Amino acid sequence: MSRRSRPRLTAGVLATLTIGIATVVAGGVDSASAPARVEIRIQYSRFQPPTISVPLGRQVTFVLRNDDPIEHEWIVGDEEVHRLHRTGTEAHHASRPTEISIPALWTRETTITFNEPATWQFVCHLPGHEAYGMVGTLTVR
Repeated sequence: MSRRSRPRLTAGVLATLTIGIATVVAGGVDSASAPARVEIRIQYSRFQPPTISVPLGRQVTFVLRNDDPIEHEWIVGDEEVHRLHRTGTEAHHASRPTEISIPALWTRETTITFNEPATWQFVCHLPGHEAYGMVGTLTVR
């Protein structure tokens, strides 16, 4: 089962990101000029790989593959973004490329261009998931 999501970028906290279209290399990207695809698998309520590096200013398509029999989410951002999601009430994410809900046994894609160097976390904020260890690190260089 597969469903592609083409979310729109919204203004605000994530204004430094842009949407684009972007070749599969798990855990990172292949060459300096080619578009990039990074697959993140979710299995046993863990992100694999848990650490990813992407190039500054280059479109990266994240393939989010949920192999679990339960829903998860993939939220990328700074501490303020995660603070809001820990206490927020959004039950489903589909309108921002950095906030994606992935139903059980589904695959979703989102494409992001990071325009500033940074180290971000990606987290599943569904109840108990972050405490269980559903956290990863994304470095933009």
